[in-house]
Amino acid sequence: MGSLDFLSNTFAASRRFHILAVNDDCCRENLSLMADTSISGARVARELDALVRLYGKPVGIVSDNGTEFTSRAILKWANDNGVEWHYIDPGKPQQNAFIGSFNGSLQDELLNEEMFDSLDDARRKLALWRYD
Repeated sequence: MGSLDFLSNTFAASRRFHILAVNDDCCRENLSLMADTSISGARVARELDALVRLYGKPVGIVSDNGTEFTSRAILKWANDNGVEWHYIDPGKPQQNAFIGSFNGSLQDELLNEEMFDSLDDARRKLALWRYD
């Protein structure tokens, strides 16, 4: 089972960027931290395709009801890949506790501690934090 969630942060110049976190709940491993100024459902589906090639197909995925996760692209991806998609109840983040805990660590250890000058800078710092 895997879980997905989004975080947001800003560059030093106040422009906002988003981070897609993808975790494997069984081994509690982060599989991806993808940062961009905009991430559509189609982009999430492409990232999932790449992760399936690397790690294999998950039995299911847990996420909130965000527009990227309820898009036609994601519904088609889940159907085409035979992956069960479970949406948590609105206002119940504890139903996706593994990624919530991970996001808290990411926020405390990196996002609250670093200034990001650009998207490339954010991607580099995210990759270093993930590796560490």
